[in-house]
Amino acid sequence: MPWLVMAALLGLALLSAALTWAARVYALRRQLLDQPGERRSHSVATPRGGGIAIVISLLVAAAVAACVWPDAAVSLAVASLGLALVAGIGWWDDHRPLPAMRRLLVHFLAAALLAGLVKMHGGSWLLSLLVLFFTASLINIWNFMDGINGIASSQAVIVALGFAMVLPWPYSLVAIVLGLACLGFLPFNFPQARIFMGDVGSGALGYAVAVVLAVAAVHTDINWILLLLPLSAFLVDAGFTLLARMLSGQRWMEPHTQHVYQRAVQAGASHPQVTGMYFVLGLFSITVFNICTNLQPRWEAAVAVAWFAALTLLWLLLRNGLRHR
Repeated sequence: MPWLVMAALLGLALLSAALTWAARVYALRRQLLDQPGERRSHSVATPRGGGIAIVISLLVAAAVAACVWPDAAVSLAVASLGLALVAGIGWWDDHRPLPAMRRLLVHFLAAALLAGLVKMHGGSWLLSLLVLFFTASLINIWNFMDGINGIASSQAVIVALGFAMVLPWPYSLVAIVLGLACLGFLPFNFPQARIFMGDVGSGALGYAVAVVLAVAAVHTDINWILLLLPLSAFLVDAGFTLLARMLSGQRWMEPHTQHVYQRAVQAGASHPQVTGMYFVLGLFSITVFNICTNLQPRWEAAVAVAWFAALTLLWLLLRNGLRHR
């Protein structure tokens, strides 16, 4: 990798860190604070909105990439517009809470933009529909899972690392840039949280992860089910918790503390311990992912199904065990 590219990538991480510091100053000045409560996992009022640093860093990287690769400018602009839409509605919600349906409409609009890009770049209608579904889902999953210090950004780093190793150059830069933007934010949020990501960051981060997933779906031959492995820790915890809430008649969009990671904190584990456990699980998932990417498609799918079945069993065991503590 040329030294100029390495320097630019280091600069991106530093930019993210500087913007996070600035976001904290802004949040303190505006009294933009998350207060402790029954449905929260922190005990002191903490500034929020630091995820805007990740968003701006990604938009700057996209602008630079458009200058370096003019043929990709339109695609980068469309993806950036989707990111800005999700971040914008999240920023608004951080300052003045919005109805859930209004947020979801914006999320689906952004997801439709990304699905359209997939179709434009040769993806099938089925793949485009899958991208639409998973993009809208990931925006909300990252929001649901952003409940303890460092968990949302560290899992995005795991996803970025997993895909950076399988994507061809220069598409791997999409994953690398995401990981570095998160690394710039992470020291302000882990192990002690000096600022939270906020909806502006968590939703946008889910969208950015979806962009990396979509790029991998279009530019690799990896079975789409196997492509979900780097995201599996969040998909299983968020997906099955959501399903359990729906089946029990609860309002799934309301804040709650029923995810396994939240129950672990309630049971006495510290934020760093739980985030660390999810990080280790993520490392296992991307290891399995990278080992299996050269298998025949049917075996890639079989491995993925087996992995998700194992994680589902683990989720059930942990959920039931933590319920009785």
